[in-house]
Amino acid sequence: MVGAADAPHLPRPAPIEAYGNGGFRFAGMSHRGSLLCFPDGIWAWPVNSVTELTTAKFEAALARAGELDFFLIGAGRDPFVLPERLRARFHEASLSVDAMTTGAAVRTWNILLAENRRIGAGLIAVD
Repeated sequence: MVGAADAPHLPRPAPIEAYGNGGFRFAGMSHRGSLLCFPDGIWAWPVNSVTELTTAKFEAALARAGELDFFLIGAGRDPFVLPERLRARFHEASLSVDAMTTGAAVRTWNILLAENRRIGAGLIAVD
């Protein structure tokens, strides 16, 4: 979970330059593991698989619901349907959510970021 005391890897959003080999490259940096990306920064996200996705893993996104128009879930290499209990929680927070492969989520993040959209993303690292 990302809390106020947690320092981001980068205190601003940035395009994802590359992904794979268990991590990501962005803003000239590299990170092993998954990422949680928001308009106010990019953090490490302790998620290795869609099997670990619980409401608690999305606490930071849900807390920012009023600041976001959309939240992307990059679910790894395989297509993923967000369980109804999680989809309902995003709906309760009035936050649109879509789950897709990590590659598709990275591309969508980059496009929406370039359009200055208010987006967030949870990106699960792939090998």
